[in-house]
This record gives sequence, C-alpha cells and structure tokens, in this order.
Amino acid sequence: MFGKRGNEGSGKVGGAIAPPPPAPAAAPAASSPSILVEPSREPARQQVTPPPMQTPQRKRPVRTDEYYDTKAQVFSALIDTIDLSQLSKLDGESAREEIRDIVNDIITIKNFAMSISEQEELLEDICNDVLGYGPLEPLLARDDIADIMVNGAGQTFIEVGGKTIESEIRFRDNAQLLSICQRIVSQVGRRVDESSPICDARLPDGSRVNVIAPPLSIDGPALTIRKFKKDKLTLDQLVRFGAITAEGATVLQIIGRVRCNVVISGGTGSGKTTLLNCLTNYIDRDERVITCEDTAELQLQQPHVVRLETRPPNIEGEGEITMRDLVKNCLRMRPERIIVGEVRGPEVFDLLQAMNTGHDGSMGTIHANTPRECLSRIESMIAMGGFTLPAKTVREIISSSVDVIIQAARLRDGSRRITQITEVIGMEGDVIITQDLMRYEIEGEDAGGRLIGRHMSTGVGKPHFWDRARYFNEEKRLAAALDAMEAKTKD
Repeated sequence: MFGKRGNEGSGKVGGAIAPPPPAPAAAPAASSPSILVEPSREPARQQVTPPPMQTPQRKRPVRTDEYYDTKAQVFSALIDTIDLSQLSKLDGESAREEIRDIVNDIITIKNFAMSISEQEELLEDICNDVLGYGPLEPLLARDDIADIMVNGAGQTFIEVGGKTIESEIRFRDNAQLLSICQRIVSQVGRRVDESSPICDARLPDGSRVNVIAPPLSIDGPALTIRKFKKDKLTLDQLVRFGAITAEGATVLQIIGRVRCNVVISGGTGSGKTTLLNCLTNYIDRDERVITCEDTAELQLQQPHVVRLETRPPNIEGEGEITMRDLVKNCLRMRPERIIVGEVRGPEVFDLLQAMNTGHDGSMGTIHANTPRECLSRIESMIAMGGFTLPAKTVREIISSSVDVIIQAARLRDGSRRITQITEVIGMEGDVIITQDLMRYEIEGEDAGGRLIGRHMSTGVGKPHFWDRARYFNEEKRLAAALDAMEAKTKD
C-alpha cells in the first residue's frame, strides 16, 4: 500500500517518524539518531517480584549477534520499501500493522531462517524502533512500574512494588540511547546534547523525564522516567493500599474542599505529586485553577484549568521563563487557586503572597522530611531569593499563609505512607506553632521485612480550620472523622 513509487519516498520525514538514510544491508546497527535499530534484550516479563529485601542479580543478554544482524538487514530493507511520508498519516495501530505486513514480506522474500517466536520479537522490535521509543516500549506499556532508570546503554533498572530491580532491557549503544532521549525531549520543544546536557521533559501520557548526557554523565546518557499510571490514583485507593486510614482520607478531602492552603512535604519518590493529584479531585468544578510546573505532570479533572510550564534558556542563553515568572504572572490571570507542582526556589515567596491575598486553596509540594523541616526550608528559600526581611517577618508571612502541611514518606520497605497531617496555628514569639491532627507510628516489621504501623489521632478537639469547614457545611463530617480516628487510636 505504501511502497515507494518513483521519487515519492525520498526519505523525508513525515509526522513524528524520523528515518535515517538507508543503511548498507550488512551493517549491523548504524542508524541515525532519529530511527533506532534496537538490539534490546528479551521483552520484559509482565510480573517482576523480587525476594523481599534482597538485591537482584544482573541478567545476561540472551539474544545472539545473528539476531541483530538479521534485524539490521530487515530494517534496512524496510526503509528502502516503505513510504514514510504516507505512513506518518496513519494512526498508530494502522501504521504498526502496515510495518508488520511489509516486514513479513521481507522475511519471506529474503528467506531468513527464523522461528515463529523470533519473527514475532523482530516484528515488535522494529515497530517500536520506527513508531515508539525502541527498547523502552515494553517497560512503558507496563502499569506496574513506577520508575525506569537507565544508567547508560547496558544497564536499566525499574521500580516495581516499591523495590528497585534490574531489567533485562538493554540498548545497542550509548548513541542509540541518546537518540531516544533526543526524540523524547524534542516532542516538548527541548533539546539535550553536549552543549545542553541536562533536560527535563515529559512523555505524552504525562510521565516525567529527566536526561543527563555526556560529558556530565560519564558512562553514557542517564535517563530517568517517573511513570504515571494509566488509571489515576484516588484517596480511596490510597486507603486500600494502607497509605492513610479512611478517617484520615475524609479529613484530607475536607481540607481540599474547604480551600485550605496546603503544602505537601516529602522526600524523593514519596508520592507528593500523587497526593496532590488526589487532593485536587475535591476542588469545586466551577473554580478557575492555574498550575505552574517545571514539567507538566499534574492531571486535574476540573473543566477550568490553565496549565503553565517553565522554559529553559535557548542555545544563546536567552528566553528562560522561570517558575517565579509563572507564579507572578498567575496573579494577573484571575486565578481562584494556584497550584505549584514543586516549590524549590524564590517562587515560594510569590506563592505565599498569593495564598495571603485571596487565593485560598492554593497548593504546592516541597522536598522536606518533616513538617517542621518544611517550614525551615520555606524560610531558607525566601532568603535564597535575596529578600532582606527580618526572620520574624518571614515567619509571620509563612504562618499566616500556610494552613496545613501533609507529610508523605517512602519507608525503608518501599511502602508509601502519609505520616503526618499538621496544622500551622500561628506565632508564639519568634516561633511558628504547629499541631498534628494525625501521625503514623511504626510498631515493628513482619517476617518478610514489611513494616507494621498504624495511623493515630493526636486527640485534637477542633482543628484550626474548623470555622472554614463550617463555612463550607463540612463541620459535621469533619467532627465524625476526627471522632472515629480518636476512637480507633484508643482501641
């Protein structure tokens, strides 16, 4: 159907498909950065369950040089045969079927000796090279993987069930890995090369991507993907996973609903963004919400959402748009809530100002290990921004802006828990006063190394945001949740 006729298939790229010039038939794998002849290892298994608390052993490659040579010849013949400008007009499934038909014809004509399983693997590999991200495709298709960590061409790790294990996926070489990284970042208008070796990007499904390339990464490009689940997690699912109790989840729902200003604190991989997504489910659908992120990954379901994303400088070092630029511009866009994906610099001051000037219900995440440390980090980031305010004034701004700090943690057994729900009460002298509504206490571990603990009420009668809950007619539900939490703690 899409065979070349005359000069129609001149090798120009159509759509998202970027082929190289035809390679010599015997050349094993010398593709250009845009089309990737991928000698990946065996497709990833559907379930990977390592023994608890053990370090997995490295898998050895199982494919032969003969397989790679055959694949290179088939790939070269495919590029000579197919009209890529027409192929780019098809949807993904139709394009994949077209490639499979042509590759089957090539295998038959050239009489390659292959088993049915080898032929099926070859078909899948070549489709992934032309239409997707090569060796990464089997991992991206799995919904049980939380992170993909590629440490150069020869080593790929994945996180499954809170444990990091080594995958069998490999790349042909570092050049192929870098070309995949370039394909990913170019889709969001960014670049990664020797002159700009660090880049943040995202996949079409919202998964967060970080690339650091040579010369900064010594052993080849390092690619890290924080995968998003196809089915977005909810607070009810977090309850089933044991991250929070049902009563604690009700308190969080009310906090999101009654427009408390919230900071979600936690370490790397503790589930801050997941929790932020969960809280945004309880924002009223008629509110105007503006999100600011370095890499757009929040998945808000409200109809009135404006998504903003920072921009790195161009090759001349100009044109950078920082997070602070976005947050400041938000204030001119009539937001009702401002949500900052991750607060990491002087933009925290502008977010606090927004929280304090009629934008109740604003939210953000920050890297910190405890609520008290979170407050200290906010204070430090304000100082880093060059603001010369007295320490007491800064703390007064913080205490009057932030209502609730929710602490998330990734425990040593790989599980994720909401460990504290903490209110910011106000000032006493020069000190910010806080009180915990709930905290998670570890009580031991089982024979498999899994931690055992429980969420406990701290016995606070009425939280500081009680009047706000009453304004939104949520005081009865809040009281019931707090009473149930305290009763369970006493039991």
